[in-house]
Amino acid sequence: MHILILVVLILLLIGALPSWPHSRQWGYRPGGLLGLILIIYLVVVLTGGM
Repeated sequence: MHILILVVLILLLIGALPSWPHSRQWGYRPGGLLGLILIIYLVVVLTGGM
């Protein structure tokens, strides 16, 4: 389960990079959302929730 979540987080990180012309206008939203998801995941893992 952890490997699946890690793969999804890596794919989200690649998708959040502003390297395509259509994604340059998004600003910090994708990176901020990815950071929020990562923080929630870390809290759940460190508290032993998974």
